[in-house]
Amino acid sequence: MIESRVRFRHLQTFLEVARQKSVVKAAGLLNVSQPAVTKTIRELEEALGVSVFERDGRGIKITRSGEIFMQHAGVAITALRQGIDSVANARAESGPPIRIGALPTVSAHIMPRAMSLFLGENTGATIKIVTGENAVLLEQLRLGELDIVVGRLAAPEKMTGFFFEHLYSEQVVFVVRAGHPLLKGDTDVFERLGEFPLLMPTRGSIIRPFVERFFITNGVASIPTEIETVSDAFGRAFVRQSDAIWIISHGVVSDEIKAGTLKMLPVDTSETRGPVGLTMRTDTQPSAAFSILLKTIREAAAERG
Repeated sequence: MIESRVRFRHLQTFLEVARQKSVVKAAGLLNVSQPAVTKTIRELEEALGVSVFERDGRGIKITRSGEIFMQHAGVAITALRQGIDSVANARAESGPPIRIGALPTVSAHIMPRAMSLFLGENTGATIKIVTGENAVLLEQLRLGELDIVVGRLAAPEKMTGFFFEHLYSEQVVFVVRAGHPLLKGDTDVFERLGEFPLLMPTRGSIIRPFVERFFITNGVASIPTEIETVSDAFGRAFVRQSDAIWIISHGVVSDEIKAGTLKMLPVDTSETRGPVGLTMRTDTQPSAAFSILLKTIREAAAERG
């Protein structure tokens, strides 16, 4: 492939010769020998399959093909230099912190690994992570108080001015402590829900509508004892010491489920499954450090499956 044979030195040498209209002058400015410049131009012409310069009396002039190539070579050199400067500046100055809004499930499930990968890149950037309800985080993103939100896809009317990148899908689960009464025998969970306290997502949370529709589908008209919370710390502590049922995104409690300290009730919640990903403003201009952060979040999400 032609592009694999063309190097930065070919572009740099070509542009300097074109500007100076002289191999000798270009060699002096590039601080290399005249034969080295001639050889580099010959390599470029061989790669392109056309001549980019031709003799003009005692001097040289650029060919028609050379003029066409010069337009693109100039853009390429400029873009490359800007990229180098951007990375250098990002490493030289930490700049303002990158502010991340993350739902509790993401904070527990994705961000620890993403941060480990990000720190390994040595960008020098400062990170600020805020956890809260989706509606609150999106409003902070809209106001410029956050740079990105990692969480569930919001309703279409809430996405004006934003774009969303899907990472994975996740569903809501019903979890209880090991040894909970509803884990015994062939108990109908929905018939006995009223006997136990329910930890529910708050009414402003992104998964609350999923849960409400799920209850309607399964004939649950009301919940006698309901505690609304977005605190995963409270949820873990309360469920372990009581017979409460915690309705929560799977990612928040996946480690406890694997360890056996929490158990999922035999309830098919597949209809609550929804997309989780990156939400950013459409006018976002990512810095080098921000682009690296996005990459590490994607990698962390892919590792968790």
